[in-house]
Amino acid sequence: MNTGSNDPGEVAVAADKAEAMTDGARDERGLGSKAPDFIKARRALHLSWQVGVFVIGLAVVAAGIVMLPLPGPGWVVIFAGMAIWATEFVWAQLVLRWTKRKVTEAAQRALDPEVRRRNIVLTSAGLVIVGVLAGIYLWKFGLVMPWKIKDQ
Repeated sequence: MNTGSNDPGEVAVAADKAEAMTDGARDERGLGSKAPDFIKARRALHLSWQVGVFVIGLAVVAAGIVMLPLPGPGWVVIFAGMAIWATEFVWAQLVLRWTKRKVTEAAQRALDPEVRRRNIVLTSAGLVIVGVLAGIYLWKFGLVMPWKIKDQ
C-alpha cells in the first residue's frame, strides 16, 4: 500500500483508523441540522427555520408527485425535495442515504455482464414484437391514424 511515505508505521496507523471507524460510526457522521449556528442557538428561530425547510421541501416533493403522471422529471424533483428536507431532518437524511445505497446497488447489478446480456435480449425481443405489430397494422390499415379508421 502506498501511503506517500517511506515510514512503515504510517500504514498501520491508517489501517487502525479505518478499523476504528465502524459502519455505525460512518452512518452517524453528519446527521442533524445544517442550519447556521446563530439560528440553532435560538429555539424560536430554529423552530421557524425547520418549519420553513419543511414547507419548502413539501412543496418540491408535491410538485414532483404531480410530475409523475404529467410531463416532467418527477422522481428527480422528489429526490430534490428529500435533499431539502435532509438539510434539517435526520429521518430525511437516513432515507436519502438508503435511497443512494439502493440506487448504487442497482447500478452495479445493471453493469453485471450476465444481467446486461439478459436486458439486451429482452429489449431486442420487445423491439421485434413492436415491429411485428406495427407491420401488421400497416399491412391491414396502411398509413391511416387509428382514430380515422372506419370499419375496415
